[in-house]
Amino acid sequence: MNIFYTKIPKLKGTDYHEVCKRAHRFYNEINRSTRRKPYVRSAYFDKSKIFLELFWHHLFEKKNRGDRIRRLKFLPCAIELIKKSYIDPTSKENVDKPKEILHRFKGMSLEKDLFFVQVKEEKKSGKKWLISIFPLDDK
Repeated sequence: MNIFYTKIPKLKGTDYHEVCKRAHRFYNEINRSTRRKPYVRSAYFDKSKIFLELFWHHLFEKKNRGDRIRRLKFLPCAIELIKKSYIDPTSKENVDKPKEILHRFKGMSLEKDLFFVQVKEEKKSGKKWLISIFPLDDK
């Protein structure tokens, strides 16, 4: 699988509130540009919409604030990857729900940190949602 190299740096900060504030500011710029549900258009999926609201639900299911910070820092990088990447993701049918396809894109931030972006697609309607952003841990 090939890697998409972003030109946007990840969000700075170590405090949860600091990173969350910057992430919400970035997200609100996207939200203001849409009328209903916030979305970005994907280059890989022929400019179809990728809705963003499911990402926040998934993020706040995480109990560990450190994990939330790790994921939120990569939000600008993930949005750039979705908007500009033509590189084929790893796609597979969802094991729990066979009516869904999960697409996993691989990216590299400006700081040379590897991360993944997961997009869920409904087979029947073709709707797509950003589900998760997570960095690769070198631990």
